Amino acid sequence: MSTPSFEYILPVIRGIQAGREYYVSMCPVRFLPKLFPLDSEELPPFLRAKRALNWARIPEIADYLVNNSGNYTCGAIAASIDADITFEAVGNEAEERKIGRLRVPMDAKFTINDGQHRRAAFEMALQENPQLGYETVALILFLDVGLENSQQKFSDLNNFQVPLESSLRVLFNHRGDRALVVKSVVKQVDVFRCLTEMEKGSLNGRSPKLFALSAIDRAIMALLSNIHSSKQTKPSHSGTTKQKKEEELAQQIQQAVNYWNAVSSFMPDWQLVLQKQVAAGEMRRNCVHCHSVVLESLGEVGAALLSLFPESWEERLSLLLRVDWSISNPDWEGGILLKGGISRSRASVSWMTDYLKNRLGLETAEARRR
Repeated sequence: MSTPSFEYILPVIRGIQAGREYYVSMCPVRFLPKLFPLDSEELPPFLRAKRALNWARIPEIADYLVNNSGNYTCGAIAASIDADITFEAVGNEAEERKIGRLRVPMDAKFTINDGQHRRAAFEMALQENPQLGYETVALILFLDVGLENSQQKFSDLNNFQVPLESSLRVLFNHRGDRALVVKSVVKQVDVFRCLTEMEKGSLNGRSPKLFALSAIDRAIMALLSNIHSSKQTKPSHSGTTKQKKEEELAQQIQQAVNYWNAVSSFMPDWQLVLQKQVAAGEMRRNCVHCHSVVLESLGEVGAALLSLFPESWEERLSLLLRVDWSISNPDWEGGILLKGGISRSRASVSWMTDYLKNRLGLETAEARRR
């Protein structure tokens, strides 16, 4: 008497890659933990088909899924099946032969080649929002032909991934208030609107732009988050009405626009580039004021000015005209100029903030420590 076989029956589309069959299916999120159980023991790297799970990443992805349950995006999970499977086409005509059901024994081993952090994050998100379990995630299923092949699949799937440029991350983000504030400010400050590289996080020598959007983002946040440190300007508005939230954002945007327009008026070099009298690349080579470390410091200094001198901050800010911004200024050595290059470290930002506060007659962090 034969033992009854229990199996999964998955609706799939069959395709061909590298001469081998693969299948695309949709899986209800609530089934992911059962189909893809997490490894119970840590194997040596040479025996694994993927990198070890980084548990620190999971809560962030889970929060994204829960907080944006009506507007999230999740890529397909790629996995290999180690089992004897059967594909049953819905018909014999051309396209019908590509669509059908995949019969997979329940004791089959599924190995994720790409997407293990998404799978783990979904399991965590389900604990907070069980309704996510009724949504689906795409599966790309390959036949498992051994550990070496699975390791190669993981390598191939990850080999050509390019991290998203930090500036593009800001430009293409339409969900967060932070991105809304930054892009609104950039549009209303002439030097930012005309001289900001919106895609790349760094500028080459021939770029006609003076700033990177990612640097402007940090500078604007350094200004606003320090002014509104008690309520953070990422900004979190839980418990406030939509109208009040919009009013607060509009106020923050206007505050930042006023400040950065004032800064630009006290930076004659920026105006020279804006008027095309000096090339942006030449200005970046010869001066420090357009680099991210200085922009972020200007944001922190602005927060102090606006908090301490709400009516007369612009008068004090005009002292920026007396600063020697040339890269040859010996003041920068050991502060923001290290080993012949401009440092972007947190320590350099703090040093530059204290330097500018001192030039503008503000109390520095070092003075407070004394």
